[in-house]
Amino acid sequence: MSPLVTYTRQPWAENYSEIIDVRSPSEFIEDHIPGAINLPVLNDAERAEVGTIYKQVCPFTARKIGAALVSRNIYQHLSQHFAAKDKDYRPLIYCWRGGQRSGSMALVLTQIGWRVTVIDGGYKTYRAYVRQQLENLPEKFTYRMLCGLTGSGKTYILDKIGQRDAQVLDLESLANHRGSLLGGELQGNLSYQPSQKYFETLLLQKLQSFAPHQPVWIESESSKIGRVYLPQSLWNKMRQASCVEIQLPIAARVQFLLQEYTHLVAHPDILKQKLEKLKYRCGWEKLSQWYQFIDTGAWETLVQDLLDCYYDPIYKRSIKSYFNKAERVLHISDFSDSSIDALLDSLLPNYVSLK
Repeated sequence: MSPLVTYTRQPWAENYSEIIDVRSPSEFIEDHIPGAINLPVLNDAERAEVGTIYKQVCPFTARKIGAALVSRNIYQHLSQHFAAKDKDYRPLIYCWRGGQRSGSMALVLTQIGWRVTVIDGGYKTYRAYVRQQLENLPEKFTYRMLCGLTGSGKTYILDKIGQRDAQVLDLESLANHRGSLLGGELQGNLSYQPSQKYFETLLLQKLQSFAPHQPVWIESESSKIGRVYLPQSLWNKMRQASCVEIQLPIAARVQFLLQEYTHLVAHPDILKQKLEKLKYRCGWEKLSQWYQFIDTGAWETLVQDLLDCYYDPIYKRSIKSYFNKAERVLHISDFSDSSIDALLDSLLPNYVSLK
């Protein structure tokens, strides 16, 4: 006798051989459970086709066509992905609402003899869990804010703090954005960031890895990083946190930024497009001057002028408005190993991880 399908509304409470998202590729890309793989029973074009027929022609016709497409796609997955699975294989399956798409895959797999669990309510159950967790979980931690003007190496220092086994929440890494006008990571000529939903999924996954009895180091950010927003609960805790400010000479900051943003130096046209967005704030005359610096390769002059005229004033106003005054100010002369080690020794004296 074939086993029955099991349903759960708490998939995170158990372990499974594999988590399978049977939604279309575009749905999967927008957001999915961490560790899930995508085995769609309808791809994006097929889903659109069935939906159109359902609304414009006849629901019964749509279900027949949909069933044929689903059967064909499940056959492909059976002959490829599932072919080598042993009898103890135990997958977790979900679709959008936990309905027909996940049910179709689950029915076939249980007929083979595998123990299959389906998320009751599908992805929507998981999404509700993420939202609820992000309302409450950030409140459980004590945060230490790392502040400093643009080019102070906050993200770099944050990474070094993490290498000493301290707890670090790198929001720019999760958002795939460096938190400024020039901060998008280049993918061809575009900046790629996760969707708001997937950013929240990644953020929750990271927060769940932390121990509440240890502080969490985090860089001073605005409530928006590129195109994604921080949960209000986390933003409120960040604004209440104690701050440590990093200071170093502007020449060192300029050199650091030139090393960090080589992708923009290599693509001057893209850099000009990004800087054009500052015309409303800095004026056409200043923008033309920056363009001239780019055309002549005067990179150090360009970076220092951007810091003096735009980034430093913006950052100072932001820090004053949103974050507590720095409890400590630490000075370093450069980003040499000796300077960074001395800084970390001051930030993390006798640090011992208790995880």
